[in-house]
Amino acid sequence: MTATDVLDAAKAAGLKIVTAESCTGGMVAAALTDIPGSSAAVECGFVTYSNEAKNGLLGVSKETLSSFGAVSEEVALEMADGALRRSLADVSVSITGIAGPGGSEFKPEGRVCFGVARTGYPTHTETLEFGAPGRAEVRRRSRDHALALLLRAITQDP
Repeated sequence: MTATDVLDAAKAAGLKIVTAESCTGGMVAAALTDIPGSSAAVECGFVTYSNEAKNGLLGVSKETLSSFGAVSEEVALEMADGALRRSLADVSVSITGIAGPGGSEFKPEGRVCFGVARTGYPTHTETLEFGAPGRAEVRRRSRDHALALLLRAITQDP
């Protein structure tokens, strides 16, 4: 599975993609837009590293951020839904996590929460524990998983 597969599927389905990224800092959007012709399927991308950006740009509620923390499926869900609401896209993916170094007993390094939303379908969330293979590797794995989630949302019933 590659970014090209995601773009080809989105073009074939007539869908536009939006990304909402935190710990990956735009890596998913970059992977998609590195490919010539990506403008046919990519609407836009949000890099919302801070809680204020998550709230202001995507509409993630302050209450959700306060209650669950930025690294949570609840925030990933609101990021994915907010990206759809605040763009002209049909499908979104969100990523929020702890790439490292660091973390805590309750939110360890390598924990990444994802959301994927498609207009007309329920939003899906999940959390992966990548461990502590290093910041670059957590970010790379997160990018790749987000692309896989997008492909699944585009080609199957999400």
